[in-house]
Amino acid sequence: MNEIVHAGKHNLTFTVSRHMHHYWELIYCTSGEGTIFFDDFTIPYKESDIIAIPPDLLHTNTSEKGFTNIFINLNDSNLNYITPIKIQDDSSHHIRTAFQSAYYHFCEEKNRDYLLTAYGHLLAAYVRAYQKTPVHSVIVEEIRSNIVQNFSDCEYELDQFLRSLPFSYDYLRKLFKKEMGVTPHQYLCDKRLNTAAEWLSGSYNEGNNIADVARLCGFNEPLYFSRMFKKKFGIAPSFYRSDRQQSITRLDPDEVHIPEPDPSAIEDA
Repeated sequence: MNEIVHAGKHNLTFTVSRHMHHYWELIYCTSGEGTIFFDDFTIPYKESDIIAIPPDLLHTNTSEKGFTNIFINLNDSNLNYITPIKIQDDSSHHIRTAFQSAYYHFCEEKNRDYLLTAYGHLLAAYVRAYQKTPVHSVIVEEIRSNIVQNFSDCEYELDQFLRSLPFSYDYLRKLFKKEMGVTPHQYLCDKRLNTAAEWLSGSYNEGNNIADVARLCGFNEPLYFSRMFKKKFGIAPSFYRSDRQQSITRLDPDEVHIPEPDPSAIEDA
């Protein structure tokens, strides 16, 4: 989740031609200003602005005076927005530092995968935390919030909650999918499976077997859980846990550190 699959930068640039990515694209403007054009709207930006663009969305980036930026592509992101959003860095430029470090470690081999995972989660968290304007309608946010509060309960009945709302079931399902990109039931299942993946990746759950993890994440039937987990992640839960634990074990904790970015590798715009 939030895997950094590519990181790059534009030195002084005036136009990036029309294109799209199959991943989330996070763009940090390090200097200058410009406008990103989509089919139905535009987003102007300036230095210290961050634009988050969902997958498979055609866009063009242009500037009269030129811009520089760092861009990061995230795969399997937990960003649930269906339209591009813009946020602004704080006065201490913490997000810029995260972008620069992520770019540095993408180009660096030492402990690369381990650190890129951490920076992928950090950048996605910054986007969610700094997004100030509502991105969902009140009713969709109510459904989403109810799922988040109850997903770990094996007895949770999403259908029962949806039918208790003063709207038709089909309308709610269509509205939720329009705003979130998935149906309420798909969102619930993804929430459970993503949480299970986090449990299986952590050393804090070594005493729990697969059936325990399934129940902790809202699945009554371990076999059903295993089937759905393999469908989403392409690997059985037991092998997923073993693979993640081995990856952590291979790292020397004394070598896991975050060095200062090399000025020669990261040009400060």
